[in-house]
Amino acid sequence: MLNGFRNFVMRGNVVDLAVGVIIGAAFGKVVDGFMVSFVNPLIGLVLGGADPAKAFETFHIGPFPIGLLISSIINFLLIAMVIYFFIVVPINKMKKNDPVPAPPGPSNEELLLMEIRDELKKR
Repeated sequence: MLNGFRNFVMRGNVVDLAVGVIIGAAFGKVVDGFMVSFVNPLIGLVLGGADPAKAFETFHIGPFPIGLLISSIINFLLIAMVIYFFIVVPINKMKKNDPVPAPPGPSNEELLLMEIRDELKKR
């Protein structure tokens, strides 16, 4: 039973997922730092010095205080835009610049078989 659990944990998928979650959490802190240091002050300038995280919190529709939801959605969209434009787009450009290696030519066995095929077609 322990061998089965060890095999499950040591499979590539589980280890890769664990590493991805850890790196994702660490990267989340980097994105949060970028948002707090650069993006939020820019939004504050546009909104007239208001804290962008609290700009919509006082918004209510009837008895429902949906301002926090609106603020969370806007924050998510801003973070997604920052990640897309500053990480995904540059990485995609770098991937496009990588030269694609030419496919290898036919092996000696394939060349010999092609010659045999061509000779049989002639007969």
